[in-house]
Amino acid sequence: MKKYLNLFDLSQDVNYKLEFLSGLTVAMALIPEAVAFALIAGLSPLTGLYAAFVMGFVTSILGGRPGMISGATGAVAVVIAALAYSHGVEYVFATVVLAGILQATAGFLRLGKLMRLVPHPVIFGFVNGLAIIIFMSQLDQFKDASGAWLTGPTLYWFTGLVLLTMLIIWGLPKLSKAVPSSLVAILTIFGLVVVFGVDTKTVGDMASIKGGFPPFHIPDVPFNMETLAIIFPYASIVAGVGLIESLLTLNIIDEITETRGRGNKEAVAQGVANILSGVFSGMGGCAMIGQSLINISAGARARMSGIVASVMLLIFIMFGANLIEQLPLAALTGLMIMVAIGTFEWASLKTFTKMPPSDIFVMVLVTLVTAVLHNLALAVLIGVIIAALVFAWDNAKRIRARKYLDENGVKHYEIYGPLFFGSVTVFNEKFDVLNDPEEIIIDFAESRVVDMSAIEALNKLTERYHKVGKRVHLKDLSQDCRRLLGNADEIIDVNVLEKSAKELPPRPDSLGMV
Repeated sequence: MKKYLNLFDLSQDVNYKLEFLSGLTVAMALIPEAVAFALIAGLSPLTGLYAAFVMGFVTSILGGRPGMISGATGAVAVVIAALAYSHGVEYVFATVVLAGILQATAGFLRLGKLMRLVPHPVIFGFVNGLAIIIFMSQLDQFKDASGAWLTGPTLYWFTGLVLLTMLIIWGLPKLSKAVPSSLVAILTIFGLVVVFGVDTKTVGDMASIKGGFPPFHIPDVPFNMETLAIIFPYASIVAGVGLIESLLTLNIIDEITETRGRGNKEAVAQGVANILSGVFSGMGGCAMIGQSLINISAGARARMSGIVASVMLLIFIMFGANLIEQLPLAALTGLMIMVAIGTFEWASLKTFTKMPPSDIFVMVLVTLVTAVLHNLALAVLIGVIIAALVFAWDNAKRIRARKYLDENGVKHYEIYGPLFFGSVTVFNEKFDVLNDPEEIIIDFAESRVVDMSAIEALNKLTERYHKVGKRVHLKDLSQDCRRLLGNADEIIDVNVLEKSAKELPPRPDSLGMV
């Protein structure tokens, strides 16, 4: 896997024109999303826009995945909405700062490697659920200010412009990739609306985006334990959701670009960005898979595109609000629908007849939880837990014992498979305590003693043999198994045979594996 491009490495070939144009496109796509998420959280639209600027700018410079875009996200908005309504915006800012500290700490502790525990079916489900969320959120654009569906000419014009946008984004790359097709589509629709005077919804219909530079502001909350008790639960959820979404997005971009990002560095960058977002009047956020895919699909690979996107967003807020507010929402809606189509892992549909049923179940469940509850952290957590339980169940059934008597009349049990809480019952069924000779050896050369349940199983087995006057030895334990048993020497009484398998006489033919 190749290393990623870095804007600041002058020895690398960076297409600055493409980076700039891609960043400009992403800046336009960030505006309606940031405004919508701020409104979902019950906050001012500028709170979402400031968060998009700060998150995007900081993570583009410090992050571990050049080309990935961060900003205000729906996952964070859903979490902080209840806090915003109950305690106000100042507590939201404090929560975002604390969440950033937690994320940066996780990065410094190198906890990003925990993403290795996320199985591929969970990633498929996560991505498909996000694609459904992105698509369903665009349906709101087909409604008027009162929430009623558009009808008549208004609906026809809006739908036609959306379809034209999608057609340009799909077709232009087949002719030329010199300019991002998303940018061409937005400018084309904007030109058509202006030239023909089409009466259609614009960005300004959502809310005004006019503002100044994000004001520096220490959250106005009491700095005491009572405040901490209020904000810590929200901050921990924001930190967890943000890291999960950011690191999964990083993995997805890694696969698309065949390069390797740095998860721990990205975690630190997300933390620093959220800390600064909280003190510069932003609602916080994380990586955005939709905008990241827009950027990557346009060909951007370096840090410049993210920097351009965030800086242009700030310029729009400070100086270009009147122009940007005239952008047709139909163009941005068509763009996001194409992002949803591109985000969905269509290849996952082919796995339904080829993958184990448990993997299919996990993938579908994560998709549904993500799409229905909009709780990304919960969806991933549920998926990982179920996948782990399925793995434990499968391994519990795979433990085997090969039995034979040596020339001295000693019964040998060669154990195959891990001994842990799930396999203890099957392990105990392998032994014939009453009919075995006076001395037995349990060989763990092809097995491992994994946990406390395994230690207790050995202890109970030894007691059963001792009650009938028989002796048990454990052989070929690995160093980690010996250490585990040594730590539990006060609660377990077993004899560990020090001789290795090479030093013992060769065994006769096996009596069978059971």
